[in-house]
Amino acid sequence: MEVVLSSVLLVIGLVMLCFGGNWLVSGGVGIAKKFRISNLVIGMTIVAYGTSTPELAASIAAAGDHSAIILGNIVGSNIANVGMVIGVAAILVPLVVRKSVLRKEIPIMLGVSMLLVLISVDGEISQYDGVLLLIGLGVFALYTFRDALKQRETSKDDVNPGKNNVYLKSAGLIGIGVVVLYIGAILTVDNAVIIATEFGLSEKIIGLTVIAIGTSLPELITSIIAIRKGHTDIGIGNIIGSNIYNILMIMGVGAALGGVLITSDVYVDYAIMIIFSISLLIGLKTGIINRTMGVILATGYVLYLVTAFFK
Repeated sequence: MEVVLSSVLLVIGLVMLCFGGNWLVSGGVGIAKKFRISNLVIGMTIVAYGTSTPELAASIAAAGDHSAIILGNIVGSNIANVGMVIGVAAILVPLVVRKSVLRKEIPIMLGVSMLLVLISVDGEISQYDGVLLLIGLGVFALYTFRDALKQRETSKDDVNPGKNNVYLKSAGLIGIGVVVLYIGAILTVDNAVIIATEFGLSEKIIGLTVIAIGTSLPELITSIIAIRKGHTDIGIGNIIGSNIYNILMIMGVGAALGGVLITSDVYVDYAIMIIFSISLLIGLKTGIINRTMGVILATGYVLYLVTAFFK
């Protein structure tokens, strides 16, 4: 009976993710137009922060006694964001991306991933490491803020001062979207864990697969909605921003609260995370992620899930 109830709540959570993602994208686009900020920056900041709230909630809840879930959630989510989200989105609609993404944002994502590997070599991501990651988050936030101001200054579009209600409406949509995404993700993750536990899965596997997929659903839904509406930059920016925030913000907070122990087998997952990111870099060299690349990414992710279950 518990499994049946969890299945119903899981479906409700998924529906909430769909609605929350739609409102978040709509509000983000409104803000971008109001303040002459590019969709890419909005995707990497407001939308990425919003869709990363489930990972943050899951990591805070798991801090201390369940650090394996934190690590699995972050690494698994970053793999899912590229393999599942970018893969599925590219299969639906080929993704055209600006070359600046290749030159700046994706290398930053790779650099942050390498930083995570480096601070793990002593077998623990300590509270001091957590503080270091949070400092890195501040630096990245400053970088994106300055980039947004620069784009705004060079924009020639005029803003109509008589449309202040646009800002309020967009801010309201973003707020409602984040709350609905958060509640939907909690329902989805909690009930997915209950169902997975019935099948005897370990905490690490639950973190790498069930929770990682569950907390990546906002990115998936939001990115697909954005891309289907023609806002490819928001979809791509959402994924890149989320992967950076997952390490700097989510792992930073999780480690600062109680440290995270590292096991030797996690380096395999680290390597897969970096390989997926590099494959995205290669796919963007032409300025487009086509359906073939999408199929490769999605297939690679499915193979990763299969091997994770049989470790």
